[in-house]
Amino acid sequence: MAEEHRDHRGLSRALGAVARMLGSSGADGHEPEHPGAGTGDRAIVDCGLYVDGTREPGHWQYADALAAARQRPAAFVWLGLHEPDESLLGTVADVFDLHELPVEDALKTYQRPKIERYGDMVFAVVRTTRYVEHTELTDVSEVVETGSVMLFIGAHYVVSVRHGMSGELATVRADLEAKPDLLRHGPWAVAHAVYDRIVDSYVDCAAAVEVDIDSVEESVFARQGRGEGSIQRIYQLKRELVEFRRAVVPLQRPVGAIGAGQFYEVPKELRRYFRDVDDHLSRTVDRVVSFDDLLNSILQARLAQVTVDQNNDMRKIAAWAGIAAVWTAIAGIYGMNFHDMPELGWRYGYPMVITVSLVASLVLYRFFRKSGWL
Repeated sequence: MAEEHRDHRGLSRALGAVARMLGSSGADGHEPEHPGAGTGDRAIVDCGLYVDGTREPGHWQYADALAAARQRPAAFVWLGLHEPDESLLGTVADVFDLHELPVEDALKTYQRPKIERYGDMVFAVVRTTRYVEHTELTDVSEVVETGSVMLFIGAHYVVSVRHGMSGELATVRADLEAKPDLLRHGPWAVAHAVYDRIVDSYVDCAAAVEVDIDSVEESVFARQGRGEGSIQRIYQLKRELVEFRRAVVPLQRPVGAIGAGQFYEVPKELRRYFRDVDDHLSRTVDRVVSFDDLLNSILQARLAQVTVDQNNDMRKIAAWAGIAAVWTAIAGIYGMNFHDMPELGWRYGYPMVITVSLVASLVLYRFFRKSGWL
């Protein structure tokens, strides 16, 4: 296996030299950052070689950077990928000697948050979230957009694979490069920075979702202006919250395991940083769970309101039916066409019947009005 890697690295360096001689460059004016990369390939976001907490200057191909990192005890490579295809990820896996099972997982857009060990390598999955801005919450509004970041962490490398628009790591890299004391701890310093930034995004997303929940709550309990789609909006918000929970809640176990020292590769100085991330994550989880309980309460209140409104409608219908029954009863009696009936030959019989019907209707109307049925 070591001989195969040496041969592969030699071939990679040779290809890189040929590319430089031919003046090959990418769409951004730099050399392709991996062997065999075509012009305009943007799956590789960045590749840096870090020695003792400082980034080495120049544009590195990941094979050359890995070979240089393995020759120095305090050096590692951070290769960032965004939605790579199977071919590119397979080439990266060959160079970094990545296990085939996590490589297969890294090609999928959805993976549950987890952390697993494969020999000397650790594979971690983190779900990313992003609040989708919208002017008004509707029954089809997208509130939370999720993605994923996968990390392959070894002794001299960390390979990050990102899926989706959320969770970009360029700012994470820039902030971390400004902290050489922290970056000096190696690949797990990168892992901590990624976890910390993503958990912070959970906090921001939870705050924005809370605003939507408050808006729905106000619309439900407002005396006027209740929207016909209130229940649909509540269900839509619950669906988005379920997606948010699937990203946040399962991450507690991996982060807790790192902070508890279950992974010996993590320096002791970084474990307390992971414990701080775990604390922020726990508070966010509690907040998200409370959101679910609050939405359930709002939904129950709205359903109770619908039931009350339906009962009020039924009482109004029954009251008007009672008033109409007076006219129906009188008309039914005098519509039987018997020959011997009182007042049939009376001159004022018709006006009297109309008068009695109107008076009875007014009496019933006042009674129903006073009792709250009308």
